[in-house]
Amino acid sequence: MLESIQNFLNSTGFSALFGNADTWKTLVMFAISAILVYLAVVKKYEPLLLLPIAIGMLLTNLPGAELFHPEMFLIPGDIDYSNVLHNGGIIDFLYIGVKLGIYPCLIFIGIGAMTDFSPLIAKPHYLLIGAGAQLGVFVAFALALMTGLFTPEEAASIGIIGGADGPTAVLTAKTLAPQLLGAIAIAAYSYMALIPMIQPPFMKLLTTKKERAIRMETPRQVSKVEKVCFPILVTVVVWLIVPSAVPLIGCLMFGNLLNVSGVTERLSKTAQNEMINLVTILLGLSVGATATAENFLDVKTLAIIGCGLAAFCVSTIGGLLTAKVMCYATKGKINPLIGSAGVSAVPMAARVSQKVGQEIDPTNYLLMHAMGPNVAGVIGSAVAAGVFLSWAW
Repeated sequence: MLESIQNFLNSTGFSALFGNADTWKTLVMFAISAILVYLAVVKKYEPLLLLPIAIGMLLTNLPGAELFHPEMFLIPGDIDYSNVLHNGGIIDFLYIGVKLGIYPCLIFIGIGAMTDFSPLIAKPHYLLIGAGAQLGVFVAFALALMTGLFTPEEAASIGIIGGADGPTAVLTAKTLAPQLLGAIAIAAYSYMALIPMIQPPFMKLLTTKKERAIRMETPRQVSKVEKVCFPILVTVVVWLIVPSAVPLIGCLMFGNLLNVSGVTERLSKTAQNEMINLVTILLGLSVGATATAENFLDVKTLAIIGCGLAAFCVSTIGGLLTAKVMCYATKGKINPLIGSAGVSAVPMAARVSQKVGQEIDPTNYLLMHAMGPNVAGVIGSAVAAGVFLSWAW
């Protein structure tokens, strides 16, 4: 009888938590998870992703729960899927979708279905702003290498944080640096959520009041033929230049084609709602689960957070400066504020451009104009990721 009681006590969470030397690490991860829940629920910072990530982090760090086994995935070499199926926990099964790159691509289908490409089609030169806003990706890549803490593959994964595109960061990290996936994903989504705080100081610093007050001409009406041809054309062009970017770009453009074709309304609505909502839950839980105490609590995580912040800031600056050059070239026809929307956080970055512009002139509506660079940023970040993935590491 006493032995049975002893065995029961040894199997409890109390025993698992306080019966080892790493208790403090587990408690720290609990605290970080609580902070993310607070940001998602109270502050409403990107709650659709931060909340699943926070719960995934909590679940994976519960001693004795055995929901996720990073050693099955986060090591070089082929994965023993037979071992995963026979000995894995529930989150191990969900993580297969991350490891195979399924979730990010499905999310891009949903994003494509929800996104209006008309502003970019009407003014394709906005692609230059989207390209300029990728500057932070390569600056962060260089910074990460300079720290001496990361391999080139890891540095490339960190750099993608500057693209302000969570699914792209996840896809790149799971391929090049799976051991850093948790820290990279949390940094990427956290900074995306903080865009309304990060971007405005740079927007006001790099533009004058006169520039922020510029009113832009209403974009021309885009025909249905253009809307249908654009996603197909972009997919082909990207394939010709960076084939490794096709999984993301192809899914993004397929989702958009479902919307604009006018003959697949049911599929478009499913992609925009049920599918993307379900995949967001699975992706968030899976990514959060990679943030185990062993992988997360080290100096590399702090470096990732620092390089990620630098990437975000430099990307914002790159987009703003590109838009200022275009403003000068067009003799004041482009409001430089839309340059900050060149990062691919759709549509949050575009809304920030609108908000800052209306601080000068409440009747100035920049949202539709800012959506052009915003969509261009989505394409730009996917292409940047494709460039990194195509390099022969």
